[in-house]
Amino acid sequence: MSTKRQSMKARSRQYLTPNEVAEMMMVSPVTIRQWASKGELPALTTPGGHRRFVRHDIEDFARQRGLALLPVAREETRILIVDDDQQFASYLKELLGMSSQVVSIELAYDGFEAGQKVETFQPNIVLLDLMMPGLDGYEVCHRMKDDPRTKSIRIIAMTGYPSDENIQHIMSEGAEICLAKPIVTDKLFELLGLTKDEAITSSG
Repeated sequence: MSTKRQSMKARSRQYLTPNEVAEMMMVSPVTIRQWASKGELPALTTPGGHRRFVRHDIEDFARQRGLALLPVAREETRILIVDDDQQFASYLKELLGMSSQVVSIELAYDGFEAGQKVETFQPNIVLLDLMMPGLDGYEVCHRMKDDPRTKSIRIIAMTGYPSDENIQHIMSEGAEICLAKPIVTDKLFELLGLTKDEAITSSG
C-alpha cells in the first residue's frame, strides 16, 4: 500500500468509542471512562452524551504511559452522501458498496438532514453536493468545520457547476477537494482509500 493510500485510510477513521479504545489498550471500558472523567484522557462528547476519542490523542496517551496499542478489530469507513438528487445519491451508495472494504453508507437529501445524520451516524467522510435548496453545501461545510465535534470529518465536495469561484468558495470553508460531476469513479475510490472492483468504470 502506498504512503498516500495509507495516509488517506488513517484519516478516514479518527473517532473511536470507549469500547474500541479499551480494546486497543487492552483494558476495560470502565478504565477508559475513568481516565476520561479525570481529564487524563481527552474525549469529546456527542449531543447524545456519548464519549468519542480522537486517534492521535489515544496514541499520545499510550506513548506517555508506555502502553502498546492493538489495532481496532473491526475498522469501518462510514460515508455520508449528501445530495438532493436522490437518484445520484443512490447510485453512489450502490457504487461504493461494491468496495471490498468494510463500508457503511448513509444518505441525506438536504443540508438539514445532513446535520442530523452527522450527529447520529458520525461519518468519517462526507460526500457533499454544493447546490441544494435551503441549507446548501457551503453552509453545511462551514458549520461542520466550525464545530469542534465535527471539524476533523473529511469533506469531499461535489458539484455539477465546477467554476473557479465555486471551488475556491467550498475549499475556503474547509473541504479538502471539490469533484466535478459526473464523478470519475477511479478518482473517488482513490480519495476514499477504497479498492475499486475491476468491473467498475468511470461514471458518465
